Amino acid sequence: MKKNLMTVIILALVFANFVLTALLLFTVYPQTQKANAMITRVCEAIDLELNSGAATGLSNLPIDQIETYDVASGETITVNLKNGGYAVVSVAISVNNKSEIYEDSTTESLSTKESIIKDCIIETVGNFTKEELNASKDGVKSELLKTLQKMFGADFVVGISFPKFTID
Repeated sequence: MKKNLMTVIILALVFANFVLTALLLFTVYPQTQKANAMITRVCEAIDLELNSGAATGLSNLPIDQIETYDVASGETITVNLKNGGYAVVSVAISVNNKSEIYEDSTTESLSTKESIIKDCIIETVGNFTKEELNASKDGVKSELLKTLQKMFGADFVVGISFPKFTID
């Protein structure tokens, strides 16, 4: 009889543990998820501000600190688009001439990396469809700017412009 009573008590304690664990799961877990989501958003915002070049964006720099570099000496680049069609673009990169990176790598070194820059342009613009390009040229600029900022540094590359941009 003593064994049966112990088994019943253990079973009751296991059931109580299960109920309390379920209660804890359904009350604490959603709040933990919300807190984790908020922490993630804050970390992304901090990382975005540190790495996006927002502190040294085109609108935040005086004109005498901005130097432009014409990719392929201003010649057009033909890019095949994602769902057919093509775009003919010429690209100018705006750089911050007061950046630490600028002192180490002048625009002459940009011309030595021109094939990498062209490949980056072709890959980035090629990821868009004709409709997306017609809808928003700024989306292409921001994607290309992010890619080049990762490549060269957020405080070095501060803007992208398309002197020529034709979609067919």
